[in-house]
Amino acid sequence: MPDQSLFTVVVLLVAAVLTVAMARRLRLPPIIAYLLVGIILGPHALALVPDEERMRHLAEFGVVFLMFSIGLEFSIAQLMRMRKLVFGLGTLQVVLTLLAFVGIALLFSLPWRTGVALGAILAMSSTAMVVRALAERMETQSRHGRVAISILLFQDLAVIPLLILVPAMAGSINTLPYDLGIATGKAILSLLFLLLIGHHLINPWFRWVAARKSHELFMLNLLLVTLGLAWITEATGLSLALGAFIAGMLLAETPYRYQVEADIASFRDVLLGLFFVTIGMLVNVPVLIAYLPWVLLILLMIFLLKGGLVWGICRFSGFDTGVAIRSAIVLAQAGEFGFVLISLAAQKNLLPGNILQPVLGAMLLSMLFAPLLVQYNGVIARFLVPSYRSRRSKDLEEVRQQGLREHVIVCGYGRVGQSVARVLEEEGVPYLALDLDPHRVQQAQAAGEAIFYGDASRGDLLEAAGIMTARAVVITYGNVAESAKVLAVAKQLRPQIPTIVRAHDDTQIAGLEAAGADEVIPEVTEGALMLASQTLLQLGFPISTVLRRVRRFRQERYSLFRGSFWGGSEPGEEQNSPRLLAIPLGETSYALGKTLGNLHLEDYGVQVVAVRRFGIRGRDPAPSTQLRRGDVLVLFGPPERLAEVQQYVIHGFVGDLLPDPAERA
Repeated sequence: MPDQSLFTVVVLLVAAVLTVAMARRLRLPPIIAYLLVGIILGPHALALVPDEERMRHLAEFGVVFLMFSIGLEFSIAQLMRMRKLVFGLGTLQVVLTLLAFVGIALLFSLPWRTGVALGAILAMSSTAMVVRALAERMETQSRHGRVAISILLFQDLAVIPLLILVPAMAGSINTLPYDLGIATGKAILSLLFLLLIGHHLINPWFRWVAARKSHELFMLNLLLVTLGLAWITEATGLSLALGAFIAGMLLAETPYRYQVEADIASFRDVLLGLFFVTIGMLVNVPVLIAYLPWVLLILLMIFLLKGGLVWGICRFSGFDTGVAIRSAIVLAQAGEFGFVLISLAAQKNLLPGNILQPVLGAMLLSMLFAPLLVQYNGVIARFLVPSYRSRRSKDLEEVRQQGLREHVIVCGYGRVGQSVARVLEEEGVPYLALDLDPHRVQQAQAAGEAIFYGDASRGDLLEAAGIMTARAVVITYGNVAESAKVLAVAKQLRPQIPTIVRAHDDTQIAGLEAAGADEVIPEVTEGALMLASQTLLQLGFPISTVLRRVRRFRQERYSLFRGSFWGGSEPGEEQNSPRLLAIPLGETSYALGKTLGNLHLEDYGVQVVAVRRFGIRGRDPAPSTQLRRGDVLVLFGPPERLAEVQQYVIHGFVGDLLPDPAERA
């Protein structure tokens, strides 16, 4: 008989794939799909997942990685820039929501602890959903976008004390102050100890691991740090999530941040999806239908009460009515951490079943409506306040000037990448560099340069580096295969982004252009061009003439420089790379008296670059050019083709690649 655990996993995967695909098609967040999977497969419906407790323990790791990601996004500098909005608006929103639901609980003769739990749960909004939706609409730097993100940031920070508060309330009322004090003291001591000690250890440790240049080792180390710190905080009587949050904070200020963010994404998303499946398993559909009026009432409270509080706070802080309404609409839904807190409250018996089910249903419905509300927040605001006109044009200008936007991503920070960065910096163009050499990253970052450790061929890493809002991508690798890999990923993510790629010589241009490069700069050819330019200047040519020549050569895509004559050996070059070959025509040469068009040399993969006659070199000769004794034919192509064509031109030799000349006659 098949293993029941394996059967459960297969059923979960099938249901998750189908529902997430459907959610994507309907442009709904995947969270909704995972909740539906839990509802359908849970004990109150098909009951195909029997061991709910074991599932919940595994799903807790999803919360761990979610909190790690939040810690990773936690920037002290960003917090200081937005401190008035974060700690002003954010504090008011969370505290007033808590007080409002405590009052409602007392009004309905419910314990005040139930009110605190409800306030904590419903004070949270969906950070992932709101930020993504605002970014898609280019509203993250708008007035209402900044307000919403500031409040969301405080909500994320408030989760830490709330994760301490909710379990503490499950104890005796007499010992509640003592329990809260002990838990808070532990949290503060753990935070200070891990931050002070960890700050001095985490950078050299990750630098040592990164120096091994093993992606598997880097991943193992990342899991070790995240789960190790989570275990430490749990061992002190606190939550796993707190340790994960601290781990994220420690790594946020290191050069490994973007690589870590890319590596952790797959673990986080899969395990977080499993967590939401377990939340969906709590939903009892028949009970939910029986309590439908209460579900709708709580849904209305989420929209009107929570939204009304945000509106009032914004108006009190001096924002105009339109901005206040748009901020309220954007935040008027439940969030991921609300589900984390409701799961914790249910485990501690702070919410009886007749309250848990309506609240779960209302939260689920609010998140179903949230994408539409965020998408049409401006339309709704103008409908409610006809005099309101959004400053969209100004907001878009602010988007270009703030944050990680309109920048250049420099892939590879060796000598070439650093030179590119210097030029961009001189011209005031923001850039972000990615490199896999930990020592170089450490040195450059210590000097204040915008460089991070990471593999630019990873799509998720390029997304984290802001490729969707970047102006261009510059790939400076010396290895053309690595450059092609990065180029393919960049073009897959954003086909229209300009890409400038370094090549060693002109033989690599065609391949990189075929891979999607907009500009390929062969360093050997550019070096030759610069040498030629300096030579002309030293010979007394005016600089205007030299610049005109350089511009013409570049416009012709280096046709004058393409190809080179080889000696006995060329270090660092591939031995089968295309090159130039000069073929003198003697008295018995087969090609004498024939035109270039008659020979059809281009059909054999070689190019006629020039014909030298009486000491004069004619470039790009016409097909009607008739070859004479003493001419020198200059060809460009792969060495094996050149060898065959040389036999053909001189002897009329029939090789494997060439047909019998008689067939051409």
